[in-house]
Parts: sequence; C-alpha cells; structure tokens
Amino acid sequence: MTTRIGVITFPGSLDDRDAQRAIRIAGAEPVALWHGSHDLEGVDALVLPGGFSYGDYLRAGAIAALAPIMSEVKDAASRGMPILGICNGFQMLVEAHLLPGGLIRNAHQQFVRRDQRLRVENAATAWTSDFTEGQEIVIPLKNADGGYIASESELDRLEGEGLVAFRYTGVNPNGSLRDIAGIANERGNVVGLMPHPEHAVEPGFGPDTTDAMRSGVDGLAFFSSAISAVVATAT
Repeated sequence: MTTRIGVITFPGSLDDRDAQRAIRIAGAEPVALWHGSHDLEGVDALVLPGGFSYGDYLRAGAIAALAPIMSEVKDAASRGMPILGICNGFQMLVEAHLLPGGLIRNAHQQFVRRDQRLRVENAATAWTSDFTEGQEIVIPLKNADGGYIASESELDRLEGEGLVAFRYTGVNPNGSLRDIAGIANERGNVVGLMPHPEHAVEPGFGPDTTDAMRSGVDGLAFFSSAISAVVATAT
C-alpha cells in the first residue's frame, strides 16, 4: 500500500510544492488538494503548508481556517488522521482550534530566516516517531508571525501532558513563550510547528551540517513518521 498524503493549497501558499516533493522523497504519494473543495480524495494524512494565506489579513491563518476544506480537515482530525501544519499551516491549526494557543508577530518585529536548531520533546506523535526524545535537529525557519503564546495555565498543561513537540535551542528566534517551536494535540495525530521540515529532506538542499554544506535532511523523519503511522493503523 502506498501512503497518500494530501497537501492543501490556499491562496497565498508558498511551500505546497515543496511539501509535495518532501512527501515523494519520503516514499509516499503526494495529492494536491484545493482550499475551496470539500473532497479530501481519500488521502491517509494531510499537510497544511507554509506561506501567507489570504495575505495574512486579520491574523495569519485566520481566514484560511474558515476555508471550505477546513470542515473536512476538522472531521479528519477527529477521526485520528495524521495532520501536520507547517508555519502558516500551524497558524491555521490554532485559528481553527485544532491546536491551542496563538501565534503573534515576532518579538523583534522582523521577518526571520535561519537554519534553526530544535530539540524533540515528544517522539510519540504521528509526525515524530522516527525521532528520539531529546534529539537535536536542524531545519530551516522563516516567519514574521511565529511567536507562540498561550495562558500560563495552558502552557503548564502543555508541559505537564507532554504536548510540546519541539523547542527552540541555542536561540529563540521569535520570542515564543517557553521556547516552544511546535505542539501536538492530546491524541498525537495533529502537530504544528513554525520551522519548515520540507526544506530539509534532500542532500544538497538542506541546512549545513558538520559533514558537508547543505547536507541536512532532518526534516525527512517527519514524513517517514507519518507513513509509519498510516501503515500501523492499516494493519
């Protein structure tokens, strides 16, 4: 069985083709989906890609969270389908209340682009099982509204229940509270993060490593984890 992973394109999506390529490199079949549709075309997992949907008017991800296809995304999430929100996709997930908290303008009020070091805090989700807890990875980051916020009580709950999936290490690039770079829902099938794993899946095009320039492929494990989760559910 070939795992089919849908990538939803919204007006202003920039990284949908990159996500499709990452899925293909990981060994799954990418399926292009459209924001105005109500058909998920029988996919096994979903990616909400990065970009500036609807120009980030109102709030980043706020309008996209109301797109027609998001009704199906919510239903799929409730059924346990693996769903990954990357950058703008993460913003959509919080705006759609599939993940808690919010994302605001970077603390320094500037767009940031860097290869970012992360620590894996939760290796038991549908998108992180091919990592180990405490593992440090490097994947690209690029955002202007990447500061993760939540109430103190909500932050305590996320920490206490192990729902922080990734944490910034070395430097906090956008002022996210408690250095949170990504979170998961209680079931572990929905994950959102600000950095871009789809840009670190192929040697020659990823972050620099100690082995060679542009050789980092830490992002590949996100997509291979989802494939494993789908296969495990099918069997």
